[in-house]
Amino acid sequence: QVHLVESGGGLVQAGGSLRLSCAASGRTFSRYAMGWFRQAPGKEREIVAAISWSGGNTYHANSVKGRFTISRDNAKNTVYLQMNSLKPEDTAVYYCAADTISPTLATMNKYEYDYWGQGTQVIVSS
Repeated sequence: QVHLVESGGGLVQAGGSLRLSCAASGRTFSRYAMGWFRQAPGKEREIVAAISWSGGNTYHANSVKGRFTISRDNAKNTVYLQMNSLKPEDTAVYYCAADTISPTLATMNKYEYDYWGQGTQVIVSS
């Protein structure tokens, strides 16, 4: 079992920054890949970024490329999402997820993630 807890969400003005954190417990953190997803009201959950177990492979959605950066600290069992130049369209609930099946990949497919956190709200005001 893997337990994930997100933090760092909040209200920020457009152009501002936030850093989300996801603390993991349970199975050995360094043995699985991690992803950040988001879901806005009335929309499907979408991939934001993903990172392999070692951090050697990363993926960022086109909508956030150049503004968001995913990283991980295996010693702290934590994955981060640094979000800069935030836009109102980034408003959503952000979820972290663990992929214990393919740890060497940074998969964008939400169906390959088998553990999910409860989410943290991000609101970007214009």
